[in-house]
Amino acid sequence: MALPKVTYFDFPGSRGEEVRLALTLAGVEFEDNRIDRATFGTMRSSLPFPSVPTFEIDGHGTFAQTNAILRLIGRQHQLYPDDPYAAARHDSLMEAAEEFRNKISPTMRIADPAEKKAARQQLAQDYIPLWGAGIERLIGQGPFVGGTEPGVADLKLFMIDKWVSGGGIEDIPTDAFDAFPQFKGVAKAVAAHPAIVAWYAKAA
Repeated sequence: MALPKVTYFDFPGSRGEEVRLALTLAGVEFEDNRIDRATFGTMRSSLPFPSVPTFEIDGHGTFAQTNAILRLIGRQHQLYPDDPYAAARHDSLMEAAEEFRNKISPTMRIADPAEKKAARQQLAQDYIPLWGAGIERLIGQGPFVGGTEPGVADLKLFMIDKWVSGGGIEDIPTDAFDAFPQFKGVAKAVAAHPAIVAWYAKAA
């Protein structure tokens, strides 16, 4: 039986990395199909939606849309709540992570450097504090969203924090989330998880 296959760009970030990390947490061996932009261009029309990541499972087809993939993995490997109310809270956080990306993405298409800087500074001043406060209210006691064990929602938050705190978005301060200790605590707990540490050690 073929290994499940994750197809995404060859870099350790964003949505594809979330899927890789979910399978890593689950202890599932998978084919890590890393592609470049040219390859994506040739295969785009054959994808379920014209985007990656995709998740291919022998006998079940190819799945798309990151949060749907993460919920599938989460349900199969105890990384997503069975309780519908807890699941809704996790879903809120996962969708909020996508909302954050959707707020940043338009600024990447701004050609004028001064205009781009102004747009991002406005987000840092107005949007990010409100977004971070909303995340903070939904986390609970920690160290993870669901308590003592990590789940797929934690991985979404980890990747957003990694993007910002690592300086991945020019003109968004790297300390933009420092006012939210629960959120930062989740990111730190994910980074320190043995399976995640081993994943990044292998990639180094």
